[in-house]
Amino acid sequence: MGEYEKRGYLNSEFRLFHLTDRETKEVEYHYHEFDKITIFIHGRVNYMVEGRTYDLKPYDIVLVKHNDIHRLVVDNRYPYERIIVYISPNFMDAYKTEEYDLSCCFQKAEKAGSNVLRIPSLKKGSLFRSISRLERSFSDGAYAAALYRQVLFLEFMIHLNRAALSDRLEFIDTDACNPKVIDILEYINGHLTDELNINAIAETFFISRYYMMRLFKQETGFTIGSYISQKRLLLGRELIASGTSAAQAAYECGFKDYSTFQRAYKALFKESPRDTLLTLP
Repeated sequence: MGEYEKRGYLNSEFRLFHLTDRETKEVEYHYHEFDKITIFIHGRVNYMVEGRTYDLKPYDIVLVKHNDIHRLVVDNRYPYERIIVYISPNFMDAYKTEEYDLSCCFQKAEKAGSNVLRIPSLKKGSLFRSISRLERSFSDGAYAAALYRQVLFLEFMIHLNRAALSDRLEFIDTDACNPKVIDILEYINGHLTDELNINAIAETFFISRYYMMRLFKQETGFTIGSYISQKRLLLGRELIASGTSAAQAAYECGFKDYSTFQRAYKALFKESPRDTLLTLP
């Protein structure tokens, strides 16, 4: 496995899906260019995000930021039901002020080192009622339906962030993870723009190079080199989308020369950095 696959699509500011699968094909590690919220309703599912594994319980809320590498394993003896919300990061940025930030729930999840919120009695609470109203609004063709849907989405995000900031819930611990691999993943993501030498990383964590490489691949399914390259390219694409020149993005995401960045970028995204710039609004 040399690359992670981009999956899903989003051609609007946000989208909601309520899905029930009787049989789910194995889902490999992948990423999205949008933020993703999953409300797990029924089934038996293990969700893995950036080296952490969660055994989900009904009405757990899974928060996955754009570019987070993740996968899930579903026990097909049970129907898998969930509500999925895809959100454009630019949409949440548009509503950001000094008083509030709709992406606060994702930030708190990152700070807590957990991607899953467990909220008691969610089904009876205001959060679930707001997501139910939002779901129904997608079949609403009445006057100002699109505007009403946007209002309901904002209401849902407000309730979600209030829940995340309150003491009524918990960010759950992972059920299975290797603390050393988690530390290495966090180190890599915190130093993407720096020199990331495998020998130096091994020395930082006081383990042998070969043991670290074997452990990382065993826990994540990928080599350290491919993970670093993928994360740098995803950061580079994000920088370009924000208006940074392709040459500057290559430097800022940790590549030493533009030609190497350009070749790797085109291999992963099937377009050149220049093509990405041309598609920007």
